[in-house]
Amino acid sequence: MTEQLCGFGQFFRATSLSLSLFTAFGAHAETQPDAAAIVAAADAARFPQESFQVDIDIVSTTAENPEGEKYRYRVLSKGNDDTVVLTMEPVSERGQILLMSGRNLWVFLPSVSQPVRLSLAQRLTGQVANGDLARANFQGDYTPTYVGLETIDGEEAHVLDLNAVDGGVTYARVKYWVRVSDNRPLKAEFYAVSGRLLKTCSYEEIKELAGVPRPTRLVMRDALKQGSVSVLTYSAMNPRPLPDKLFTKEYLKKLN
Repeated sequence: MTEQLCGFGQFFRATSLSLSLFTAFGAHAETQPDAAAIVAAADAARFPQESFQVDIDIVSTTAENPEGEKYRYRVLSKGNDDTVVLTMEPVSERGQILLMSGRNLWVFLPSVSQPVRLSLAQRLTGQVANGDLARANFQGDYTPTYVGLETIDGEEAHVLDLNAVDGGVTYARVKYWVRVSDNRPLKAEFYAVSGRLLKTCSYEEIKELAGVPRPTRLVMRDALKQGSVSVLTYSAMNPRPLPDKLFTKEYLKKLN
């Protein structure tokens, strides 16, 4: 009888422990932040959700070339699937146009009659890939997982692990830090399919663009080649209506 009572006692304690763990896990699951909502809010903190135009100046420097190469682009974007990138400077490359439709990307060159298919992951200039300008929002391209909280330069930040939904996006994986107080992005690390860290990005210089405080300076650093840095500066951001025909190969062939 005593053995039976001991057995019941052990069963009761084990059951209570299981229920406690289940309750604790359930409470944690209920309170854990929504990773997808954080990514969407961070996208909105960077760019208007309606169609807009923005100018981007890029200066890319290396240890061998501290003066760097300078480019200016005008980006016309409608949602997360349609973008046109016009090369404004240098003058020698003016007339080059990138068209993104969905995850399809083409470049139009003044000297070539037909557009050329490109990858979003291909390098545009310096540390900047085509997709960094043509498809910069993360919502829809990545499946996010909430990792936890960290402090960056005194700022409390959500840490998210973003995994590409397929092989057609710019990076296979992104580690993303988003400020808790206002969902503004602070930092990102970009990884290849192999798991190798390609580059890091910091989001800096908050200024009002299109009526909202946004990061206006992105600093991209090569993770493998020290001293290779690209600085992107955003200006003249304006919401504006953009016709659907602008984002077609037929229209851009005529324009080019």
